[in-house]
Amino acid sequence: MEKHSPTQAWLWHRRLSHLNFDTINLLSKNDIVNGLPRLKYVKDQLCSSYEMGKAKRSSFKTKIVPSSKGWLHLLHMELCGPIRVKSINEKKYILMIVDDYSRYTWTHFMRSKNETPKVLTDFLKMIQKGLQAQVITVRTDRGTKFLNKTLCAYFKEEGIDHQTTFARTPEQNRVVERQNHSVVEAA
Repeated sequence: MEKHSPTQAWLWHRRLSHLNFDTINLLSKNDIVNGLPRLKYVKDQLCSSYEMGKAKRSSFKTKIVPSSKGWLHLLHMELCGPIRVKSINEKKYILMIVDDYSRYTWTHFMRSKNETPKVLTDFLKMIQKGLQAQVITVRTDRGTKFLNKTLCAYFKEEGIDHQTTFARTPEQNRVVERQNHSVVEAA
């Protein structure tokens, strides 16, 4: 097989949906594709489409100073589960709550996601009374366990601002995501 010109090689690379050159050579050698010349296709440079497809999103800058100015000003929350191995009490979901200011973490184990509103409202009442401080903001993902009528009504009644992160952006709630990872790995 003689060598194909670089422009022809890249033309066929694009025509075949950015197929790798080894496969194009195999198709050419076995005469599988109509019109594909029987030549040796050589990759002489990187494909820009391939580079873009393999590119990683740049990470968010780490913050040294917490955004909140006191206890309970911002609580990060995440529901993790179902966990593969249930607890002794048959609980397979973990509700993680992290105070942004102190990084103090509370964990609540639950049998199902449906327990989330009750567990969360009981926790918020208890913690506000115990610390004699008002929860200002709650940050969660957009999961249905946090976006329901019960919790929305409770947040409105208590004057709690409910922030949600953008889809597929765990970096926005990284404080609790990191804690989740630690707990699940330790289990």
